[in-house]
Amino acid sequence: MALRRIPIPDTIQISDDGARIVLTWPGGRITEHSALELRRECPCAVCVDEMTGKRVLDPARIPAGVHAVRYSRVGRYAVQFTWSDGHSTGIYPYLRLYSNTEGSET
Repeated sequence: MALRRIPIPDTIQISDDGARIVLTWPGGRITEHSALELRRECPCAVCVDEMTGKRVLDPARIPAGVHAVRYSRVGRYAVQFTWSDGHSTGIYPYLRLYSNTEGSET
């Protein structure tokens, strides 16, 4: 079985207002993500039941103006954001951010 190589972004940028996250990948591919959508899809154990995989976070409870405050890389496989609502436990794998884009690619 061949292992899939996990892409690692060259750069991660948070827009000035924190509403968009832009990742530039090796080879020049650019993906752009909405901070609100990423926050609503947080994969952490507070937002998703660890036993069932069912989302327990009510997306309606996330403020519409939520934005990324800062980020930190997690090893060579993911990034973790601190959101303006104080949440910071979600780890977003690079493979997900590379594969699941909102159509803003070049």
